[in-house]
Amino acid sequence: MQLAEVLRRRRMIRSYDAALPVPVEALDAILGAALRAPSAGFTQGVSLLVLSSAAERETFWRVAAEADSSWLRGMWTAPVLVTVWTSEEAYLDRYAEPDKGWTDRDPARWSAPYWFVDAGMACLAALLSAVDHDLGACFFGIPADRIAAVRKAFGVPSGQLSVGVISL
Repeated sequence: MQLAEVLRRRRMIRSYDAALPVPVEALDAILGAALRAPSAGFTQGVSLLVLSSAAERETFWRVAAEADSSWLRGMWTAPVLVTVWTSEEAYLDRYAEPDKGWTDRDPARWSAPYWFVDAGMACLAALLSAVDHDLGACFFGIPADRIAAVRKAFGVPSGQLSVGVISL
């Protein structure tokens, strides 16, 4: 598919057919696209946690969804959830290395929090790849007051910052 067609067809899909699984080859390609997105200083500070089993998805929705999350109900049927995380520390460490010229880890040096910029690029690459593989996808955030519960449920280290979730 041509890029112009992918861009034209990209939509946030909020309802899924649970009977149609995401093919492994397509999931691998989508994750690969996300991980090939630009990365400031080649820091590679974006992490993806894939939740594809029914038990994993049930756990996610139990700890992440608010009681009246009616707008999420269609997404509860998505066969795959990809939680997206980033590490500010990884970027601060990378830019304190000799080849970058900064001698400290001061976040005030940054004109923008590139850990989130890079994660956004990874998400967009994944969303575009989903279209290229004829799959529906949507990006959404975890409510701020639920991030700690998601982190605990899946053993996500405290240094990882939640960016959001891609449903497929």
